[in-house]
Amino acid sequence: MTAELTILGIESSCDDTAAAVVRGTPDRAQILSSVVFEQTTLHADFGGVVPEIAARAHAEKIDYCVEDALQQAGITLDAIDAIAVTAGPGLIGGVLSGVMCAKGLSAATGKPLIGVNHLAGHALTPRLTDGVAFPYLMLLVSGGHCQFLLVEGPETYRRLGSTIDDAPGEAFDKTARLLALPQPGGPSVEATARNGNPGKYKLPRPLLDRPGCDMSFSGLKTALLRARDGVVNEHGGLPKQDRHDLCASFQEAVADVLAEKSRRALEIYLALNPTRPVFAVAGGVAANTAIRTALNAVCAKLETEFVAPPLALCTDNGAMIAYAGLARFALGAQDDLTLSARPRWPLDKTSPALLGSGKKGAKA
Repeated sequence: MTAELTILGIESSCDDTAAAVVRGTPDRAQILSSVVFEQTTLHADFGGVVPEIAARAHAEKIDYCVEDALQQAGITLDAIDAIAVTAGPGLIGGVLSGVMCAKGLSAATGKPLIGVNHLAGHALTPRLTDGVAFPYLMLLVSGGHCQFLLVEGPETYRRLGSTIDDAPGEAFDKTARLLALPQPGGPSVEATARNGNPGKYKLPRPLLDRPGCDMSFSGLKTALLRARDGVVNEHGGLPKQDRHDLCASFQEAVADVLAEKSRRALEIYLALNPTRPVFAVAGGVAANTAIRTALNAVCAKLETEFVAPPLALCTDNGAMIAYAGLARFALGAQDDLTLSARPRWPLDKTSPALLGSGKKGAKA
C-alpha cells in the first residue's frame, strides 16, 4: 500500500491565485484546505483578463495564498512532503509567478518540487473527488481549452478530439462582450439565458455535419454577432428580451455541439470495454447547468456513469494541482530548480497539434 503523502499545490495559470493542501494516496486523498484569490474586479473594466494585470496580482497575492492554505490545513511547511506547482500551460506571467514561488519554497525547505500540467490537474480531478478508476473519458472544457481525453493513467492521455479554434469558455466571454454583459462571460450568459427562448434564433451547430470529435466555436460566435446586429438594426437597440433570447439560443447551440461530440467520443471509449464506464467533465464551463444536463442525458442513453466535480473544483484551484502532483510524486517523478514555466504544454504528446505550433511549442 502506498504511504500517505501531504502535498502543497500552487496554481496561477490565468486569473485565479490558488493554493491548497491535499493528503492521501493516488487512490484516496482528501483536501485539507483550498484557498482561491479571485481577480474578477481587477479585469472587469477591460472585458476580459489582462495578462500583465493578472501576473502582477499573482506576484502580490501568492505568498499570502500559500500561508492561508497552510493555516487552514493546520500544518506548517515542515509537514509537507512535496510542493506541486502549475508549470503550464497558461499566461506565462502568471505561470512564472507560481513556479518562482514554488522554487523559492523548495530551495528554502529542501522539499521536492513537482511541475504539474494544468490540464492534468483538471483531468485527474474525478480521481480526487470520486475515486474514478482508469481508464475514463474526460471532457475538459474551459476558457482556454476544450478536448476529449482518454485518461489511462496519471501521465498517460490520448486525445480523441479538440476545438480547432475558440474554446467554449472563450466563446461565452466574447458573447458576453457582444451583448454588453459583465465578465466572466460564462455565468453572465447562463443567468441571462434563464429568461430566454432558446429556439428564437437559429444559430449553427458547427462541425456536426462532419465525422469525428473535433469542435469549432468561432463561427457560432460570429453568427451570434450577426443575429445581434439584425436586432439592433430593426429596433434601434437591443431590447432586454432579445438579449435573453440570444443568450439562450447561444447556450443551447454550445450544449448541442458538446452533447453530440460527447456521444461520438463515448462510442470510441466504450469500444474499449471498460469495467466501469465513466464520462467525466471538468473545467470552468462544466459549471454550466444546461451543458451538464445535456451531457448527463447522453450518458444515461449510453449507460455510462456521469461524473461532474463540485463547482468549486471545476474552476481553477490549487487542490487539483496538489493531487496531480501527489500522483506524479507517487510514481517517483520529481523536478529540480531548472523547472521552466511553459505557455503551451499538450497532454497528449503523440497526436499532432490541432491548433498549430511555433517557437513556444504545440498549442493543443
